[in-house]
Amino acid sequence: MNEQLQNGLKLQGITELTPIQKEGIPPILEGKDVVLESCTGSGKTLAFLLPIMEQINFSIKQCQSLIIAPTHELVIQINEQVKLLAKNSELPITSASCIGGANINKQIETLKKVKPHIIVASTGRALELIKAKKLPAHTIKYFVIDEADYLLKNDSRDEVLQIIKSLQKQTQFILCTATSTPALKQDANEILKSPIFLNTSEQLPVNPNITHFAYITEKRKKFDTLKSLLNKENPTRAIVFINNTHELNVITEKLKHDNFSVASLASNQNKQERSTSLAQFRSGKVKILVSSDVSARGLDITEITHIFNLDLPPHSPHYLHRAGRTARGTNTGKAISIITSGEQKILKEYEKNLGINFTIE
Repeated sequence: MNEQLQNGLKLQGITELTPIQKEGIPPILEGKDVVLESCTGSGKTLAFLLPIMEQINFSIKQCQSLIIAPTHELVIQINEQVKLLAKNSELPITSASCIGGANINKQIETLKKVKPHIIVASTGRALELIKAKKLPAHTIKYFVIDEADYLLKNDSRDEVLQIIKSLQKQTQFILCTATSTPALKQDANEILKSPIFLNTSEQLPVNPNITHFAYITEKRKKFDTLKSLLNKENPTRAIVFINNTHELNVITEKLKHDNFSVASLASNQNKQERSTSLAQFRSGKVKILVSSDVSARGLDITEITHIFNLDLPPHSPHYLHRAGRTARGTNTGKAISIITSGEQKILKEYEKNLGINFTIE
């Protein structure tokens, strides 16, 4: 990498690359299509941002890289990383974020005025801008699908495939995932050109710096158990995951009533509400974020020490993404599930599928 990028990393306190960065950067620089698979918190974002920013021709003011991600929060977070690294590296690389739910005319005006080298977008908004000819797909050299296992499986799949059809044949593809699946590998082999699959997770996709606990109680006593654990553990920052949006709002209000420092993040909130909650949590103004799975993918807040599951997620990969919000980088963290005796069988599935062990309390 050029010296400016190296200096930029040093200003961010990064002096050594992680395994996925060491393996991923060279083939991306060589122009290869790459699938990056590594556990949460392992540095996948920089694994694709660094080689892309190394190769951006900043003398040409046009979009050279499009990065899509599944949540508004992740889109904004990646864009902030681009801006911070460009600033610290003193590189004149420009970027913009485009998400659904925000004013599209303002976004179009920004794209027209800034002509960003890198655009980070939600899938639907990226496709909308391409169809409106406001995002020039023919200039994109590097296309990144973050959380590819999710984007190529759910409702967004058709939108992703439409975006791909609009790109030039020589566009370089980079797919990122913490949880690879046979379906994703099949998609990669069909969409990418002789892809290189890089996996630094080995057989253990879960970050080894996370310890897993389960507290067994009656369903009606789950909230009291949560309060007791919050007081006992006194987390620097914690996310409490709840599956049901109505229940999420009820729990948030109960915690506020009991004088806990808390905000909520849910998919039915508008952009401003979600941004405010996340900003308060990032800054430390509130210590506890009560959330649905909308925040489980990609959020990178190093101060998160604890994850609490008041409801268990339905599948092992969902547990992986929830737990992965703690122990970012070299930090350690705890993932605590509050369960009924009948839910122990779900923990057994997690242990079997993810290669982890729960300490039962």
